Amino acid sequence: MRITLFSSKPYDRDSFAAANAGGFELHFLDARLDVDTAALAAGSTVVCAFVNDDLSAPVLERLAQAGTRLIALRSAGYNHVDLHAAARLGLPVVRVPAYSPHAVAEHAVGLVLALNRRLHRAFNRTREGDFSLHGLTGFDLHGKTVGVVGTGQIGAVFARIMLGFGCQVRLFDPQPDAGLVALGARYVALDELLASSDILSLHCPLTAATRHLIDRYSLARMKHGAMLINTGRGALVDTPALIGALKSGQLGYLGLDVYEEEADLFFEDRSDQPLQDDVLARLLTFPNVIVTAHQAFLTREALAAIAGTTLDNVVAWQAGRPSNLVQA
Repeated sequence: MRITLFSSKPYDRDSFAAANAGGFELHFLDARLDVDTAALAAGSTVVCAFVNDDLSAPVLERLAQAGTRLIALRSAGYNHVDLHAAARLGLPVVRVPAYSPHAVAEHAVGLVLALNRRLHRAFNRTREGDFSLHGLTGFDLHGKTVGVVGTGQIGAVFARIMLGFGCQVRLFDPQPDAGLVALGARYVALDELLASSDILSLHCPLTAATRHLIDRYSLARMKHGAMLINTGRGALVDTPALIGALKSGQLGYLGLDVYEEEADLFFEDRSDQPLQDDVLARLLTFPNVIVTAHQAFLTREALAAIAGTTLDNVVAWQAGRPSNLVQA
C-alpha cells in the first residue's frame, strides 16, 4: 500500500522509516498539501497530512478522484479538515489523539521561564560581550497564579508542572479533571481565570467556540502585565489585538509556538526573504515576545509516537477495524 506524506521533513522520514514494520510504500513530499499539489498523491491509497496542510472540500475531492481512500493525520488537531466533505466523499479521517503531552507542556514551561528571566535577551547580550544585568529582572514563579485553559492531556501535564513550582493553579474546562483538583488546583469561571492569572496558558482545541477566545476584550480583563502562552492553535488568539495590549503594557509577556497565519510561513527557512506578514513582523520587534515556529511537539519521543500511531491507524483501517476516527 502506498502512503503519501505531505509537508514531510527529514525528521518525519527518519521516524516513519523506523516505525514502518508493515512494509508500507512511503512516499515523502516536501510540498504542502493544497488544491494544486493534491495531484501528487495520485496512486496513493492513503494521504498523510500535517497541521498546515489544506484538507478543504476541493482538496478532498481531488484526492478522492485520484484514488485516495483514507486521510491519516499525523496530528491531534483536525480543524484544518472539512469533515463533512470527507464524510460525503466516503473518506475516513484518522488522527493521533496523543503522542507526547509532555513535549508540548514542557515547551510551554520553557517559554514561561525564558520570558520571565529574559533568557533570549541575556543570550544575545553575552554573545556580544555585554554582561550587564539591566532589564533582565524576573519574578519568582513560586506563589504566582497560573491559569490553564483546557485540561486535556497536555493542559493537565502543564498544570502539574506549575504546581511543582509552587504556583496557585486555576483551571477552566467544561470537563474537570478530578486528579488535578486533588493536587490542589481549582476550576473557576473564565472571567475569574483571566482576572486572577499572572500567567495564562492555552491548551484547548480550536473550535467555533474557542476561535479568538483571547481577543481585545479578554485581554482587557486580564491582570495588567500578565504573561500569555499559546502552544495550542494560532486562531485561539486574535493576533492583531496582541499588539495594542503589548504597546500599552496590559500584556507584559507573550510566548507563541503557534500563529494564526502560520500556514505559509512555518516549517520553512525564509531567512533570505523579507517577512511579508506585517502582524508577525511587528510582534517580533517587542523584547518581551518569543515566537517559536510550531516546534513544541518536536521531541524524539513524540516523533516516534506520531509515526507509530499513524501507521497503526492505517493497519487498523486496512483490517476493517478503524481506530482514532474523527467524526464530523
